[in-house]
Amino acid sequence: MIRYLIRRILWAIVLFVVVTLVTYVIFFLVPNDLAAKVAGQGSSQEARARAIHHLGLDRPVYVQYGKFMWALIKPVPVRIGSVPVFVRPNGNLGYSYIRATPVNDLIKSAAPVTGSLVFGGVIVWLLMALPIGILSALRPRSLLDKTSMTFVLIGISAHPIWIGLIFAYVFGFRLGWFPISNYCNFFNHAGGCGGPAQWAYHLILPWITYAILFAALYARMIRANVMEAMTEDYVRTARAKGAPEQRVLRSHVLRNALLPVVTMLGMDIGVALGGAVFTESVYQLPGLGRNLVIGIQANDFATVQGVVVFATIAILFFNLIVDVLYAWIDPRIRLT
Repeated sequence: MIRYLIRRILWAIVLFVVVTLVTYVIFFLVPNDLAAKVAGQGSSQEARARAIHHLGLDRPVYVQYGKFMWALIKPVPVRIGSVPVFVRPNGNLGYSYIRATPVNDLIKSAAPVTGSLVFGGVIVWLLMALPIGILSALRPRSLLDKTSMTFVLIGISAHPIWIGLIFAYVFGFRLGWFPISNYCNFFNHAGGCGGPAQWAYHLILPWITYAILFAALYARMIRANVMEAMTEDYVRTARAKGAPEQRVLRSHVLRNALLPVVTMLGMDIGVALGGAVFTESVYQLPGLGRNLVIGIQANDFATVQGVVVFATIAILFFNLIVDVLYAWIDPRIRLT
């Protein structure tokens, strides 16, 4: 198990370096006169030259990338009082000259919003997909099965932006049941908006919009897995021995049919973070996806790079957790 964990950590480090390097090179090749924006409109050539030197843009791309990575991983001591207790990475993601603020501050304010959307959406789509997939598999070709497959078809085919606009118009604008914009902090009350109740109330529509696509995919996968598991020899043997049907379903069918769901959850973290861009855009949520879009539109490389680095770390971290959990559940995985 230790060797398996070490291999996964080493692969995670390699992938992190590759993703950040490719992102850095791509934006290095994109025309972006950052020095002119820092020096100000109408600035002289001398002022621009000073800005280029100050920003390090006159150095090769590998030097700039190395400087960025060193600022990110540079070890700094964590102290309790005046005593250094342990060392952690510096985690400096740079400074956004376009928005005149450190990128770390932007990430700190945006990450809880995206985290609330993603993890709440995961819970919603599992609550939708599990009963739909299981009941459809237990009653194939029934009215319930046909209705659920219609839901799957709509969920897979409809774009999240279209679904979000429909929900916002019907349930937000016309019926007035839910708010269609704004985000309330879970802990802090700001302007009369805050606390767990307001936080969840403002995220109900984003959660459902975000979850529909994944719920449809998972319902179809769970249905197929359960139907396949019910034809296995060990299920027929358990029934032949007189085991109650509920026990057969719980201990033999669902336990094996739902194992791939754990793997898919880990694989879908990256897709889920990418899908958050659309939902955040529809409901004006100030999350990572919306900051990424704003950064791309404004040629704000620092913000884009910071969001990409943070998202990469999050994806690798959760994939590592899922790999370890799956290896613990199924020891055969450790041999691959």
